[in-house]
Formats: sequence, C-alpha cells, structure tokens
Amino acid sequence: MLGGKKILLAVCGSIAAYKSASLVRLLAKAGAEVQVIMTPAATEFITPLTLSTVSKKEVLIDFHSGEGQLWNSHVDLGLWADLMIIAPASANTMAKCSQGLCDNLLTAVYLSARCPVYWVPAMDLDMYQHPSTQANLKQFKKFGNQVIEARFGELASGLVGTGRMAEPEEILEILETHFESSKPLAGKKAIVTAGPTFEEIDPVRFISNYSSGKMGYALAQQLADLGASVALISGPTALEMNDPKVELINVTSADDMYQSVAKVFPGCDIAIFAAAVADYTPTEKYDQKLKKSSDVKEIRLKITRDIAFEMGRLKKDHQITIGFSLETNNEEENALKKLKKKNLDFIVLNSLNDEGAGFAHDTNKITIIDGNNNLIRFELKSKKEVAHDIVQHILSCPKN
Repeated sequence: MLGGKKILLAVCGSIAAYKSASLVRLLAKAGAEVQVIMTPAATEFITPLTLSTVSKKEVLIDFHSGEGQLWNSHVDLGLWADLMIIAPASANTMAKCSQGLCDNLLTAVYLSARCPVYWVPAMDLDMYQHPSTQANLKQFKKFGNQVIEARFGELASGLVGTGRMAEPEEILEILETHFESSKPLAGKKAIVTAGPTFEEIDPVRFISNYSSGKMGYALAQQLADLGASVALISGPTALEMNDPKVELINVTSADDMYQSVAKVFPGCDIAIFAAAVADYTPTEKYDQKLKKSSDVKEIRLKITRDIAFEMGRLKKDHQITIGFSLETNNEEENALKKLKKKNLDFIVLNSLNDEGAGFAHDTNKITIIDGNNNLIRFELKSKKEVAHDIVQHILSCPKN
C-alpha cells in the first residue's frame, strides 16, 4: 500500500521520539520515501544522524541547512508529500499548529501541507487530558486532520494512564489502511475468470484450448491494485497469484467454473469473464484409459453452459459485467452479438488475425465495444497494459 508514497514524518520534542526510528524503518521497508522534519527540541531526544541513517535522507530542522545555507522550502515540502504524520506530536507543537502559529520549519510545513495529515500525540497523562490539549485535538479533526489517539500504559513519568504514543507497527497499519481506502475500487468486490477449462474424456485425455490465463491474471492484479477484493476463478494454468487481496479459486472443467462463479456472482460489483471456457464437453467420461484397441470410433459432445450468458440473466442494476470475444472472422459483428446476448456492459474484442494477440502471448491487441456500439481501438500492448486500459474503462462506467 505504501510503495512509492512520499511521507513527511515530523518529530517533536518527546521521550517517545525514540520510536520514530522504528517508524521510519517500517515505512521505508514498506516502500515509502520518507522525509524527516524535526523541531529543535526533538534533537535533544533522538539525534538527526539516527533518523537520517534509517531514512537515507538529510533530516531537516531549520529553514536553511548545509555549508551553502540551502533554503528548505516549507511550501515545496508541503506540496511534495502524499501524507504528513506528526509522531510524536507534543502538546507544544499541537498548540501552535491549532492556532496557526509557525515559528519553526515543522509548523510552517504543516500550515503549507495540502496532503492528509495525521497527529500522533505523546505526553504525560495530565497534559493529554488537559482541556486545552483535548480542544486542540478536536480542532485538528475540524480541519480534516486525523488523530491516532494516545494509548494507555506506563509513561516516562512513572505514572500509568493514557498518553503513550501508538506503536510504530500500529501506525504503519493505519497508514496502509488510509491509502487502501483512498483507491478508486476500495470496497468493491470483483470476479475474474481466467485460463482454459479441461473437459475430461478419460483419466488421461481431455478437450481444451491454448489459453495461458495471462490476461485474466493481469486483470485480477490490476483490480486488486486499485483496491478491489478479487475472486480469481482459474482453470488449469502455470501461473501464480500471491496478492492477499486476490482469492484464487482453482477449477478444472466448464461446469466447475460455472458452479464457482454462480456462488460468488450475486455479491460482486464487477465481473470480468476472461476465461476461454470450452464450448463442448464429452457426453460420456470413461473411468479407465481408452486403449487404441478399444472399439471407440467417436466421442459425442454436448454444449457447455455459457457462464457469461447465465450471469447476465441474474445481473443486478449495479453490477458491471465484461466479456471477451476472440474471433477469427467477422470480428466486430460476432462481438456485438455476444455483447447483446450476454447483457454485458462492454466486450473486449481481440482477433487471432492480429500478430501478437490471442492465446499464450505476453501481448494483446484489443477493441472495446460498449452498449452504445462505440468502438475504442488500442495498439498492441503488454497484457499488463491492456489490463490497465480495460480497468480504466470500468472506472469510467456510469455505474461505478
């Protein structure tokens, strides 16, 4: 969640400043870029060298620094950050910021910050409970800031009560949740079908196709990256999925896939039918391997259930459904028929006549056709980029 995020960590004068080093380390390990700002008083509790070492950046304390007296612009810092967190936040700094006073770099950056701000107070219990401190915390909430309330426990004074700074691991979890909830698909549930299906003839033979599942897996990852909880219902592939927001449901046959989709479809917001489901399955499955000498001259087939069509009949007004149409001739005509028949919001057309498109490739070339027969054509791209284009189109749907 924090990969590539720019975090301003402001450290105030408090005995809890020793926790800041652990917090920086955790943020950096999670992939964030951390810029530390300290008040002059904070340097009496933890050295700038320590925080500079773990953040791999110069710690900023004054408006100017270095031999050339470089200007540390509070405005630029406030614009740079994706999030500012004051941890530990002292009663003194909170009092200044709640009233708009700025006599040091930290307070000036706070007043310039356009990003979300989190306050993590730490002080003795009586200071924390004082009406002025509580009024300042309420004021921050009115400003739209977030407050990670002080915790109960033993304090530096030897007293026991509320005033301890939240632990770095807890703070990290809260910040991860913040960025997760700000994603465009946060709270959405999605289904993606992927890969081929295997239609068994006997214990060693089956009917299938050349689908690798790469397109479906890329779509599942893209949806998860944007905050959705994803059920990836996959036929047999050699691919792996390790994202905790993606539940991998392995299936084998078209009927297995139908049963799994039918269970989760009613509760989903988005369904992408990217699997290459076999159109036919044997009417009879043999328990033993058929020998060449067996008197089997033909294998009878029956049509499998059309998963996208069946779900289209159950579809609710808020649900967005997307299908795929892989064609070799009359591409647009065939895709339009499937779009209407299966009650889809849009269909993704690709043609085996396009070099680099279709099964097994790492690339794809698609055309998106919506319910108003609008066609959006894309160049040949990696399947990861194609997944991005498809999900961006989902985000533009009026239902979303």
